[in-house]
Amino acid sequence: MFRGRFEHTIDNKGRISLPAKFREVLSSEGDYRLVITNSFENCLIAYPFAAWQKIEAQLKSHSFTQKKVRDFVRFFVSGSSECSIDKLGRIMIPSNLRDFASLEKDITFAGVLDKFEIWNKEKWENVVEGPQENFDEITTSFPEIKI
Repeated sequence: MFRGRFEHTIDNKGRISLPAKFREVLSSEGDYRLVITNSFENCLIAYPFAAWQKIEAQLKSHSFTQKKVRDFVRFFVSGSSECSIDKLGRIMIPSNLRDFASLEKDITFAGVLDKFEIWNKEKWENVVEGPQENFDEITTSFPEIKI
């Protein structure tokens, strides 16, 4: 499981060091490949390769005669890129994905259970500000979760 928030910087070539905790998760699964794709919140989502294969299998089970399915697959899958971790623990984020998420210098990695997100740091701070202010209201939306 991917947990925690980590701040890093991205270089001019689009390389960024993956947090050590995230590398440990991938190491325990024995596969250092990731699939990174765009999300609906102008950040990137990174999946371990095996998890991505399960998503693709689910998507294949839906009928492409439905426009919503086609639209979703076009957005989500066409924006994806397979990335490997180099010997220095870095990943290279393709320019189209960097542009999509406005990744220029300061980056926040956010663990989200079986995947992690890659955010422009400023956008991340704006996104988490709202839930922090409304935490009581949000938690009542999930009464089955005992915190």
